[in-house]
Amino acid sequence: MVFSISSPSKRQALFICTLILLWYSSNIGVLLLNKFLLSNYGFAFPVFLTMCHMAACAVLSYVSIVFLKVVPFQRIKSRSQFLRISTLSVVFCGSVVGGNISLRFLPVSFNQAVGATTPFFTALFAFLMTRKREAWVTYAALVPVVGGVVIASGGEPSFHWYGFIMCVSATAARAFKSVLQGVLLSSEGEKLNSMNLLLYMSPIAVLVLLPATLVLEPNVIDVTLTLATKHRYLWLLLLVNSSMAYGANLLNFLVTKNTSALTLQVLGNAKGAVAVVISILLFRNPVTFIGIAGYTMTVMGVVGYGEAKRRYK
Repeated sequence: MVFSISSPSKRQALFICTLILLWYSSNIGVLLLNKFLLSNYGFAFPVFLTMCHMAACAVLSYVSIVFLKVVPFQRIKSRSQFLRISTLSVVFCGSVVGGNISLRFLPVSFNQAVGATTPFFTALFAFLMTRKREAWVTYAALVPVVGGVVIASGGEPSFHWYGFIMCVSATAARAFKSVLQGVLLSSEGEKLNSMNLLLYMSPIAVLVLLPATLVLEPNVIDVTLTLATKHRYLWLLLLVNSSMAYGANLLNFLVTKNTSALTLQVLGNAKGAVAVVISILLFRNPVTFIGIAGYTMTVMGVVGYGEAKRRYK
C-alpha cells in the first residue's frame, strides 16, 4: 500500500525534475547559441534571428495547441482584444530584438547581470501605469539590484555603451510588457494563458519584423547564403536555435504550471547564475572581482525583493 502511494509521488518528482532540467537547458542553450551566432559565428543579424525565433514559435505553437492539445485552444473574442494582443506583440518584439542586439556587443555574463534588474523596471512601470504601491521594504530591496549593476558596469572589461543601452532597453521593455499585459488583458473573458498568447503574438511579430529586417539588415540573405557555403551547419544551427526559443517558452509554461511561484523564482535566480558560469567557461570572456561582486549584489537584491513582496503583500 505504501508503495502504491509513494510510486506516483516519485514519478511526479522525477517528471518535475526533468521539466526543470529541460527548462534550464533550453533557456541557457538559446542564450548561448544566440551569443555564438551573433558574435562568434559572424551572423550579425539580430533582427532576422529574432524573426526566425518568432516564425518557429508561430508554427510550433499552432502544432502544439491545435494538433497536440498541449493546452486548450482559446479564441480571440473581439477586435479590441486583438489590438491589445498586437500592442503586446510589438513590445515583445522590441524586448527580444534589444536583447539579441546587446549579445553582439556584451558578454553573456554582463547581459544576465543587467537582465536581473527586471524587478526594478517592473515595480517602476507598475507604479507609473497602475499606481500600485509596494511596502518600503520592497522598494529598499531594489537598491542593491540597481547598485549591483552599476558596480558590475564599472568592473566589466568588455563594457560597450551601445550594447549596454540596448540591454537596459530590452530589460525595461520586458518589464513593461508584463505590466502592460496585466492592464490590457485584465478582464476574465480576455485573459489568455502564456501559450495561447504566444500563438497569437508570434505571427504578428513576424509581420512586424519582416519589414524591419529588410530595412535594417538588407544584405541578410546574401551574407547568410555566403556564410552557409563556408559553414555547412549554419541552417541547422538556425533551426535548432529557433526551435529552442519555442521550447524555452513551452517549458517555462509547464514549470510554472507544475511548481509554486516561490520555487519558480528561486529556480529563475539560479538559472541566471548557471548561465553566467557556463558562458564564462565557453567563451572565456574576462571577468573581474568587481564585476562578480556587482552581479552577486544584484542577484541577492532580486532574492530580497521577491521575499519582501511575498511577506508584505
